[in-house]
Amino acid sequence: MRAGKVSWLALFIALSVAGGMIKVPAPVSSVALDSFPALIGAVLLGPAAGALIGAFGHIVSALFGGFPMGPLHGIVAVEMAAVMWVFGRIYRSGRKWTALPVFVFLNGIVLPALFIPFMGMVFYVSSVPAIGVAALINGAAAYVLLPRLVPLFKKRYGRFYA
Repeated sequence: MRAGKVSWLALFIALSVAGGMIKVPAPVSSVALDSFPALIGAVLLGPAAGALIGAFGHIVSALFGGFPMGPLHGIVAVEMAAVMWVFGRIYRSGRKWTALPVFVFLNGIVLPALFIPFMGMVFYVSSVPAIGVAALINGAAAYVLLPRLVPLFKKRYGRFYA
């Protein structure tokens, strides 16, 4: 991995950590604005880098929230990595307007549903509105910034990192 890419990766991880401190009121204290730097990183640096940023951002956000779900946050980090990878693949393939609804659907509805066997239906019903709102905020922030950042990034580096 080139030094430039490592530097950008570190910057986006730091932004994700900062976003992890901005909480969205929810039954689980790890719901935060840590995903939008990962979304941007998934487009600018590649889906794998976005996955790494998303997983690390969630773990730090959960740490700031006191790990309310204990070791289940490891599963959430893997899920976040998968969602960021999917988002990056869809966005970079040219289907930009498909990527946002897919991200919000996966992050806001599908991923919490995977915890119904562990936490119950009450947890799912009570957490989906807050997680969905957080997904919309994260996605909207990324969609506002990406059209401005992608041309700058292309102009400076001549191509995307992959």
